[in-house]
Amino acid sequence: MDESIKFEPLGNGKVAAVSKEHTFGTDAVLLANFCRAKAGDKMIDLGTGCGIIPFLVMRDKSLKSCVGVDISESAVKLANIGARENGYKNFCAVCSDISDLKGKVAFGCHTLVTFNPPYKAAGAGIESKDPAIRTARHETAGDMESHISVAARLLQTGGRLCMCQRPERAAELISLMSRYGVEPKRMRLVAKCVGEKPWLVLIEGKRCANTGLIIEPTLYVYDKENNYTKEMIDIYGSYKAEHL
Repeated sequence: MDESIKFEPLGNGKVAAVSKEHTFGTDAVLLANFCRAKAGDKMIDLGTGCGIIPFLVMRDKSLKSCVGVDISESAVKLANIGARENGYKNFCAVCSDISDLKGKVAFGCHTLVTFNPPYKAAGAGIESKDPAIRTARHETAGDMESHISVAARLLQTGGRLCMCQRPERAAELISLMSRYGVEPKRMRLVAKCVGEKPWLVLIEGKRCANTGLIIEPTLYVYDKENNYTKEMIDIYGSYKAEHL
């Protein structure tokens, strides 16, 4: 085993294989919880990285199938290693640019697509010299529109797209989802604590659905004593228990 690869406990005996270049943060944990996956879902995760979102979902739900897509060969290697360690026989990771998915994954049949995207547009801010970090943080491997367009074609009618993004890009995100026939249905802001500006927005859209957006109460990560709120503890669940 490559010494640069480490296994991060996820709870319930499950792990994620991570490296310096491909790890995960709170936003991935929140998105995995927000998507409310259902038993029997056919899931595809765009920009899967080490596979963290599918692995958290499959830890708690029995999916019919799950595919992780990433442009990075090293990320796909980690995701497949993690899947073997967890015994996830219904998961596979595919190395591909999203513009070249034809023949690699099925279109028009998935019930759930998840995507934790790079938060910065290409050319916005200082880009890392490390290719893996640059791709994770900036839209160098496809912008938000291209990903939403592909997600729409991957979904079956009534299928759901669940994403996260910085709040300042929420209007752009909602507009693009509607443009490609994925109607925004549920949205939630995430803030560090009461009185702080939100740093993340979680949004769910449904393929070929009627209009009607539900704004859920803001999720606060910390309470006044700077401890995790009860809801955050519940979201972390068995993952958090592994790190106490």
